[in-house]
Amino acid sequence: MHPNNPFVADYNLDILTKVNSELEPHVFVNEYGNKTIKFADKTAVKELNKALLKQYYQLQFWDIPENNLCPPIPGRLDYLLHANDLLTDKKEVSLLDIGTGANLIYPILGTCHFNWSCTASEVDKESLTNAQALTDKNPVLNSINLRHQPFKNSILEHIIQPDDFFDLVVCNPPFFKNSFDADQTNKRKIKNLKIDTDETLNFGGRSNELWYKGGEEAFVKKMAEESANFKTQVGWFTSLVSQKEHLKNIKRAINKTQPAEVKIVDMEQGNKKSRFVAWRY
Repeated sequence: MHPNNPFVADYNLDILTKVNSELEPHVFVNEYGNKTIKFADKTAVKELNKALLKQYYQLQFWDIPENNLCPPIPGRLDYLLHANDLLTDKKEVSLLDIGTGANLIYPILGTCHFNWSCTASEVDKESLTNAQALTDKNPVLNSINLRHQPFKNSILEHIIQPDDFFDLVVCNPPFFKNSFDADQTNKRKIKNLKIDTDETLNFGGRSNELWYKGGEEAFVKKMAEESANFKTQVGWFTSLVSQKEHLKNIKRAINKTQPAEVKIVDMEQGNKKSRFVAWRY
């Protein structure tokens, strides 16, 4: 985990349950005598997120619909911290989050942790409505600019306007190629984690959050293709890449657009390894 990540230490669940009493029923003592929660339980993670956002960033309200993805905040912040390292201590930063979802987590962290100016795009109108509710109910988030992407096959096009400049674009692309691919991966995850069958809905997500024709590789390739049209309007384009084996083809697609620089930034959160690709012109 990034050394500047405040969540690098274990959670103080005694404090967090006082901040959000709805978290308390999800806390238990594990076999090592430590208080923890079931991180495979979407409801538990959601209540933990509420507590973290209130304790660290003074958000009074945060919620997502039952069928939307529930993001782990430490990992999402880690992405932004590593991306921030690319900006060489720039004081005023403008962020664009592609596909913000109902949770709005990157603009929330960008605003509250870094004091960045944040814009977020989303193709799904219901998710965008929830994101708007989050900005409306938290004065600290009022500065976040939300934009609807009207075309499902577009990523940057129709979002970046002629007068825009963004220092940083971030994206958590849909991982899967289709609903079957998502369902099979979900079943493998449940089996590996030995989750009871009545908990199989714990891994949430709407279709636009989970899959894209061709999966994440096709999505990031399309993003790279479109990025060439905005060379002078973006400092760094970045995107998470969940599957390491996709990097070769993604880098090849980016290099076709003749960028000045391409980086692969590796990240670790506990036993989980992840990465994002970054490029600039």
